Amino acid sequence: MDIDLIAPGLERLFDQHPPLDRIAYGMTFAEGPVWDRRGAQLYWVEIIGNAIWKWKPGVGRELVLKPSGHANGMTFDRRGRLVVAGWSNRTVWCFEKDGSIATLASRYDGRKLNSPNDVVVRSDGSVYWTDSAGGLIIPGMVAEDTQRYLDVQGVYRLSPDGKEVSLVIDDCTYPNGLTFSPDEKLLYVNDSRLGLIRVFDVRSDGSVGAGRLFHKMTGAEAGVADGMKVDVEGNVYCTGPGGVHVIDPGGRLLGRLRIPGHGTNMAWGDDDGCSLYVTTYNSVYRTRAKIPGVAVW
Repeated sequence: MDIDLIAPGLERLFDQHPPLDRIAYGMTFAEGPVWDRRGAQLYWVEIIGNAIWKWKPGVGRELVLKPSGHANGMTFDRRGRLVVAGWSNRTVWCFEKDGSIATLASRYDGRKLNSPNDVVVRSDGSVYWTDSAGGLIIPGMVAEDTQRYLDVQGVYRLSPDGKEVSLVIDDCTYPNGLTFSPDEKLLYVNDSRLGLIRVFDVRSDGSVGAGRLFHKMTGAEAGVADGMKVDVEGNVYCTGPGGVHVIDPGGRLLGRLRIPGHGTNMAWGDDDGCSLYVTTYNSVYRTRAKIPGVAVW
């Protein structure tokens, strides 16, 4: 894989020509990858294809669920459950350990969510997700009910006891990817339409302070601010024009990983946490970093 070295520091994180393996292809809008440490396998979704898949080294690819409600982002919670941003189902839901599906959140202030986009879990067990309205209008992935009940496209939080949904960020244009810093003191949220990443200080009660600009994305190639992750040193990785943009904790662009196609999201994986799995519209790729990413629960 080629990389664009833009500022000193990227060579500490990646070789000049890191490996690039395509582990799956032929999908229609792959997204939401997450590494399952217990099962040593990768899960991802196919939004327009309306499916959830998994892949295990030495075994290959296997269908997990179809239809999936055009599921989008995924993660694991503190109980080891696969948690899903249910894009067209307009819910945040999970797989229970017996394989059944349970809804975690479907409404805010008595009104249906728009279309949960991406999802993360904090160490206290609270669940955060972005709620844009794309699942109500984008062809091939729309909900059965396309009525919009919430004016805000924001970021929501489900309390650790699962009883309260709160709106933590209400001034987004089109929120998409989100991720915590390694110490969880910062919450990064990107905006696909504005092409930028903002950062918010996280308070002890799970609420956040006012957002400030962290990084403005550049580039004319295919790709938008979408999926986002961090490594153990606090560097931020975000899909964008031309591939995956690697940004240091101060907001400086270090370079780009030139993933083929339109990148949509990514996940850290493998036993050492140094493999970066990247989804595109039709493929899933794997490359290698020199330091590990922050693993999900």
